[in-house]
Amino acid sequence: MPRHSVCVYCGAREGARPAYAAEAQALGRLLAREGWRLVYGAGDVGLMGLVAAAAEAEGGATLGVIPQHLVQLEALRGAERHVITENMHERKKVMFMNSDAVAVLPGGAGSLDEFFEVLTWAQLGLHRKPILLVNIEGYWDPLLALIDHVIAQGFAAPSLRGLVTPTGSAEETLEALRAAFSRASVASE
Repeated sequence: MPRHSVCVYCGAREGARPAYAAEAQALGRLLAREGWRLVYGAGDVGLMGLVAAAAEAEGGATLGVIPQHLVQLEALRGAERHVITENMHERKKVMFMNSDAVAVLPGGAGSLDEFFEVLTWAQLGLHRKPILLVNIEGYWDPLLALIDHVIAQGFAAPSLRGLVTPTGSAEETLEALRAAFSRASVASE
C-alpha cells in the first residue's frame, strides 16, 4: 500500500498551453516515483488522462473514480483500481476520502467546483489536508487574486489564504507535498 495518496483535480481537456500537459505528465511521474498513489477522475481525456498515464507508465498506483454517466464520454482508463459512482457528488466524496492531499492542475468549471468544495471544508475545519494549486505559467493567478479580494472585502478571514499553497510546477508541488506530509508526521507523533 502506498505511503500517501494524492488527489489530483484537473481538466478533461489539455488546455491552450503545452506546459499544462507537460507539467501534468511530470506530476504523474513524480508521484509514482515517490511511491504515492494518484487518485483522479478515471477518465482518459485531457490533463486527467495524461497525469494518470504518466503515473502508470512509471509503475505508480492509481485509483480512478468516475460517475456512471461519464464512463462513455471520458473512456475509463485502465487504472490499477477504479470506482464507478452514481453521481458527481459521490465521485468527489470518494476521491477526497481516499486521499491525504489535493493538488489542482489547470482545469475548468469542474476543477473549480472541486477546489472550492475542499477549500470550504478546510475553512470550516472539516479537514486539514494540504490543498495545492499548481499554478503553471500563472494559470491560477486570477483565482488567487479572487481569494485575496474575498478576504479584502470582508467575506473571509485572512486565514483562508493560508489554506491554499500555490506551486509553480510539478517539482515544486512534490516538494510542497513532502513538506506537508513531513509536518503531519511530526504532528502525529
